[in-house]
Amino acid sequence: MSSQVAGMTQVRKRRVPLWDNGRWIAITLMVIGHAILKLIGESNVAYEVYLFIYAFHVPLFVAVSGYFARSSPPGTRQLHRLLTDIVFPYIIFESIWTVIRWLLGGAFVPDFSTASWTLWFLIALLIWRLMLPFLVLLRYPLLISILISIGSGYLESIDAGFSISRTLGLLPFFVFGWKLRQWQLTPIWLGLAAGAVWRWRIGALTLFTALFGVIVMNIELLRTLKVRRFLLYNEAYPVFGFDEIWAGGIRLGLMLLAFALIVAFLLLVPRRTTWFSTFGAATMYIYLLHSFLLFPLRESGVLEGPQPAWVLPGVILLSVLISIVLSHPVVKKVFRPLVEPRARWMFRKHASTDTGTIVLPHLGPSGTMLESPAAPDSAPGDAPPAAAR
Repeated sequence: MSSQVAGMTQVRKRRVPLWDNGRWIAITLMVIGHAILKLIGESNVAYEVYLFIYAFHVPLFVAVSGYFARSSPPGTRQLHRLLTDIVFPYIIFESIWTVIRWLLGGAFVPDFSTASWTLWFLIALLIWRLMLPFLVLLRYPLLISILISIGSGYLESIDAGFSISRTLGLLPFFVFGWKLRQWQLTPIWLGLAAGAVWRWRIGALTLFTALFGVIVMNIELLRTLKVRRFLLYNEAYPVFGFDEIWAGGIRLGLMLLAFALIVAFLLLVPRRTTWFSTFGAATMYIYLLHSFLLFPLRESGVLEGPQPAWVLPGVILLSVLISIVLSHPVVKKVFRPLVEPRARWMFRKHASTDTGTIVLPHLGPSGTMLESPAAPDSAPGDAPPAAAR
């Protein structure tokens, strides 16, 4: 029996290169998008690249998160991970940004309800994971999430507080990622012969090429329509001048396009191990740390105004290098206490309270989660605590 459990554990821990490759490419695109932001006002080429990336990269990152999310009610281990993987890092990095703003001459005003720059994703991820077990009880979770996203865009009261606007706006992509796993498409794709794979990839390349061509040919129209504001999913339509009833149709169209682009992107991702496959395990480090490296470019004004033609490719190359550097094991070792805090001192040593109303995993000396001992007041024959099931 123990050998069977060990075998199952090894299967669960086996990493699939397709997803590690996809994770790293997706987070690198995110770094590029953040880095070139200051260039898009003066450069149509930069704006074209920006719109091309933002048409799918945030939805893609959300969908990948949804793919690996659990739809069952969270147990004690999952609740523990929500705290150590999301809540604690958010508090730590939001506090760091508060101090940075204060050191740069601003007021010292801790405000954990308004996420600093990229930290909105942590709040949204927490809410998505908590919502998913409820959504999957419904018959059409993807359709319902799409209606929620479109409908929330009409309400100005739904704003950036606790990242609610983005959480609801991007919710369909999280559910879509979960559905991709339910559809069992990954084993089918990994088992396809090379000839069939390349036929699908040609179709995916055609879609991306057509998208970029449409953006280039209509860049001024896209500026006028404020498509960038739609792609951010963080504002109600009336906030940026779209109070017409058909504004939700634009979000729906962009959403359907993003669904297709997510699939096309995954078709193009290498299925086998590559030189950057190991970087896929460092995406949260890249996400949380890259903003500190880009902060001087963002705030110094060095990228303001017209720039020479070489600046855009230079910034893109710099972004890729930042993503590579932040994937290095040394970076993970140094910043693990901030990005992946164990915080053993925060958790109870015993499995439950005297009343049995709180159940938390038992932590070993190294911080690993052990099987929880039975509560002192449990009688023989009682059901074991959740962590021991």
